[in-house]
Amino acid sequence: MAGTWSAFAVRGFREVWLAGLLSVAGDQLARVALSILVFQRTGSAALSAATYALSMLPALVSGALLSWLADRFPRRRVMVVCDVARAALVAVMAVPATPLPLMAALLVLVQLAEAPFSAAQGAVLPELLGTRYEAGQAVQQVTTQLCLVLGFAAAAFVVTGVGAHTALAIDAATFAVSALLIRAGLDSHPPPGGRARHGTSWWRQVAGGAVAVRRDRTLSTLVWLGWLALFTVVPEGLAVPFAREIGAGGGWIGVLLAAEPAGAVAGALLLRLVARRVRVRALGVLAVGTSAPLVAYWAQPALGTALALLFLSGVCSAYQVTAGATFVQLSPPPLRGRALGFARTGMIAGQGLGIVLGGVLAQLAGAATAIAVAGTAGALVALAAAAAWSRRRPDAVSAALPAEA
Repeated sequence: MAGTWSAFAVRGFREVWLAGLLSVAGDQLARVALSILVFQRTGSAALSAATYALSMLPALVSGALLSWLADRFPRRRVMVVCDVARAALVAVMAVPATPLPLMAALLVLVQLAEAPFSAAQGAVLPELLGTRYEAGQAVQQVTTQLCLVLGFAAAAFVVTGVGAHTALAIDAATFAVSALLIRAGLDSHPPPGGRARHGTSWWRQVAGGAVAVRRDRTLSTLVWLGWLALFTVVPEGLAVPFAREIGAGGGWIGVLLAAEPAGAVAGALLLRLVARRVRVRALGVLAVGTSAPLVAYWAQPALGTALALLFLSGVCSAYQVTAGATFVQLSPPPLRGRALGFARTGMIAGQGLGIVLGGVLAQLAGAATAIAVAGTAGALVALAAAAAWSRRRPDAVSAALPAEA
């Protein structure tokens, strides 16, 4: 287990890790603050929910269209500029006199800046960590999931205590601190091969990541394994109607939402106890195991059983750490940022689609049935993905990766 935390010994990782964690915490705070602020001004639950969705949807566009910036300019510069821009935009949103339409427009711009930041961060970590890369990914998975588990409850208390506008000002400050940490703690990290050749079309730069993934069957299969999250996100989207369906009190909604991330934390720590060759070989099995527990929702489980099923699903979902790390390490370095942007955009789109379809099915047949359908479909698709992964010869893939510290 000590090897998991060895990433902190690498110069620059501590700053990048802390900057990312600050951004996640600030985003949680801003989402809650904006939802409350919109509801206070309009009294509309629909508009409040739409504002929350608006904090995620722009990533569908920006991930595909802006991630190429991480392969065009020095990666530290991309991250710092994105953070400074987000700090300034959120600071304007924190002004009490800012009208709601302007706040919505600023929120879209804030989310557009997130994609090149994430692509640059994801591309720089393998260069920064080298043989400790997967250990760094595990650290990020564990701490980010813990932040998500605690974030919404803490955010609600903070917003209630200090007010929505002050909470937004705190979010702006987290971006400013993140920019300072990255600027002080990270080297320039120019993209491998330098800037794109003069005359390269914008579209070729944008599409480069998708083309690289499509041409490499191993990368394509890893993306397939990652996009299976569209099935396992359904219980999250249906936590409220499921709690009502089984007669659980409102306080149990947060516990239902926290069960899967808590399992993911446990799974990430457990997987670090086995050799990477075993982790890589087990990707397909664990992908099936992430959806399979949800099949038991056909039996209309009680609260305790549902929590256990979600926790088990979360434990298996930790395979995403190894799948993501393998994908990044095998991606061509000059296209790494764009490949990450393509994979991330597809995952966000899939999760959004999964929640929407799950909600429609829950309206027709009930939340437990909708989750069971998602689990069954997910397990079947995961079986196909697992078969495809076995054909990629996982032991050979593992051998092709850089040596692990």
